Amino acid sequence: MAEKFDHLEEHLEKFVENIRQLGIIVSDFQPSSQAGLNQKLNFIVTGLQDIDKCRQQLHDISVPLEVFEYIDQGRNPQLYTKECLERALAKNEQVKGKIDTMKKFKSLLIQELSKVFPEDMAKYRSIRGEDHPPS
Repeated sequence: MAEKFDHLEEHLEKFVENIRQLGIIVSDFQPSSQAGLNQKLNFIVTGLQDIDKCRQQLHDISVPLEVFEYIDQGRNPQLYTKECLERALAKNEQVKGKIDTMKKFKSLLIQELSKVFPEDMAKYRSIRGEDHPPS
């Protein structure tokens, strides 16, 4: 999988470099540099074709729109991944806390129900496969 991205990255870097060089040629254009300009334009067309070929290998990749928003805001797109992981960890802790609370509640409920309905709770424990009442 990384090879696909490396290949695309290589083509994009070449393309960006050709665009940079084209900008230099155009900014100081002389009729004598027409051949160099034509050559650079052909390199750009070839570069776009190479990038388009990479698209076929990466058609199953989806990028969240928020990543593009990060880029548009001038932020590092890797921050998106970091913030997603931080949100997931926070949510995980929150859910873990709820689970722990529910387990404590269940234990206390069974304990109190055992005091009020000892026979029914003994049947419940036997059905559930619990041999001893909770302490």
